[in-house]
Amino acid sequence: MPIKVLIVDDSALMRSMLTEVINSAPDLEVVGAAPDPIVAREMIKTHSPDVLTLDIEMPKMDGLDFLARLMRLRPMPVVMISSLTKRGSEATLQALELGAVDFLPKPKMDSAGSVEHYRVEICEKVRAAYSARPRVPLKTQSQSKPLLREPCEAVGRGGGTLPEKALQDRLLVIGASTGGTEAIKEVLCSLPEQMPGILIVQHMPEMFTASFAKRLDNLCHLRVKEAEHGEKVLPGTAYLAPGHSHLSVRRVPGGYVCELAQSEPVNRHRPAVDVLFNSVARQAGGNALGVILTGMGKDGAQGLLAMKEAGAWTIGQDQESCVVYGMPREAAAIGALDEVAPLKDIGQRVLSRLRGPERRGLRA
Repeated sequence: MPIKVLIVDDSALMRSMLTEVINSAPDLEVVGAAPDPIVAREMIKTHSPDVLTLDIEMPKMDGLDFLARLMRLRPMPVVMISSLTKRGSEATLQALELGAVDFLPKPKMDSAGSVEHYRVEICEKVRAAYSARPRVPLKTQSQSKPLLREPCEAVGRGGGTLPEKALQDRLLVIGASTGGTEAIKEVLCSLPEQMPGILIVQHMPEMFTASFAKRLDNLCHLRVKEAEHGEKVLPGTAYLAPGHSHLSVRRVPGGYVCELAQSEPVNRHRPAVDVLFNSVARQAGGNALGVILTGMGKDGAQGLLAMKEAGAWTIGQDQESCVVYGMPREAAAIGALDEVAPLKDIGQRVLSRLRGPERRGLRA
């Protein structure tokens, strides 16, 4: 039986295009296309869709207001369709906090290749949303900021403060995709300021990564920023791969530097988690800790295995707490994980590892 999809978008052109694209997949069926949330509300009652695609900016009621009410009264998987603007990216991050599973920028229909790429991407996201684990948002729309968890106990408690050299030599790297914005926020907000440098790849477009980094920086005890080519990795700072480039790391005297490259996508992604993880395996070896979080696909699994084989400690998010149990499942299947833990415990497990004995293969 096909997955039933309801499209909610005020643009007749977008409704027509999305209907054609989604219906081209034999396992998907558009059961309705609503021009606004008021009509959508009645169509939901009539058609009981499995997945909703939802525009953010609409008349009568904007997408965020509608999403907040929907998640409170009739939770269902939602994929947001957003404009590639600063305002659009900030609204999309709010939507993910409110419970949307994933998002997709509005397409650029400038070539046949662009149309085909969009068709593949939106169909994959709808399928992933259908199989996603529902997430109850921790905030209501009336709250201006998400609730900030208290950080886990400082790195030094119970094991002595980490020396400056240890902070400079160690690296924490994190990879995520679908559901990753909230998962990354959960992990980073649980960490204290005294941490080794952190490098992160989250699959998202260029404009969105800038807004995401800024949002995390406002919420976390750590400093969070978009990575820049050639900048030194500093303790207490998390570097997010920009949406236009792969992020890798290079060892230099006294630490590491970020390197960006606009080379071809890997695993159909740029930035790709595997690019970061493989570079860390080569450059940091046992000085690194690797974390793989919720997301569809297999990006990051092979790179995490390379890290583990180079002496790094690795951990994956468990199935129960994942929005989509794809990337961590692939990593587990090939033996890339030392540990598996619920999302809420990953920050503490990282800190325990930093305080505990280091792996063999640690580089001086």
